[in-house]
Amino acid sequence: MDLSNIDTILFDLGGVLIDWNPRYVFRQIYDTEEEVEHFLAHICTPEWNEQQDAGRSLAEATTSLILQYPAYADPIRAYYSRWSEMLGGPIEGTVALLDQLKREERYQLYALTNWSAETFPIAQERYAFLQWFAGILVSGVEKMKKPRPEIYHLALERFGLVADRTLFVDDSLRNVEGARAVG
Repeated sequence: MDLSNIDTILFDLGGVLIDWNPRYVFRQIYDTEEEVEHFLAHICTPEWNEQQDAGRSLAEATTSLILQYPAYADPIRAYYSRWSEMLGGPIEGTVALLDQLKREERYQLYALTNWSAETFPIAQERYAFLQWFAGILVSGVEKMKKPRPEIYHLALERFGLVADRTLFVDDSLRNVEGARAVG
């Protein structure tokens, strides 16, 4: 990729600028790492969490999972009732880079994140650097998520971006490949 024509940087948030990890909560609930990993691999799975990132309500997600796994009702409820504890803080190195890019004023800065519409306001209140973006597209608000092509097209259209002049930064290879597929 020729970076000389890049005028926009589109950042993911979780795992890039914000440390988010459900293990921070479930290590307090379970006694062993094996129990934590079992719960996150088989009950409150990444696929289940992604449904909320695509717009499903937290209440619906919690209720339906408790019906499926009633023996895990309390830990399932903890997933969103203690969600703010899953935020480990800013990823300092990337935030410092974002600050430098903001001060240089060479690039337009935007964000595209897979995040629940209901939990994103918590992050907005906690992390002042989210105000540095000219715009943030949140999957849960739009009811579509990365790596679906539609969300990248929406970001390009909404923010008036030119695909081949935009650098996309994400911690997920499938999301990067999804962005690459739309240019």
